[in-house]
Amino acid sequence: MVNRSTCLGGLRVEVAVRAAGDTWTSEATLEPPMAADDRERFELLMQLDPHFTLRFDDASTVLVKVVEAGVEGRLILTAAEEDTAGPTGTRHAPHQ
Repeated sequence: MVNRSTCLGGLRVEVAVRAAGDTWTSEATLEPPMAADDRERFELLMQLDPHFTLRFDDASTVLVKVVEAGVEGRLILTAAEEDTAGPTGTRHAPHQ
């Protein structure tokens, strides 16, 4: 989850998507909730760069910006601009 060639771990999420025209937003719920150690690592990664690659069951991916929703275990995902997809600082959250 640090860059395109390194993965420090993965998170399973349940995603609910809302679309309006060409734009979309979604909310993700961590499944299961993170343990304390995992939460600390996740918070550090979020401070470094809030962009993650979301992987789906069909192996498709989308770059998203992640913001904590203020409720434990909930995240707001928005489509990231393509110019934020640089190799440094981009993290992958692989489907497990």
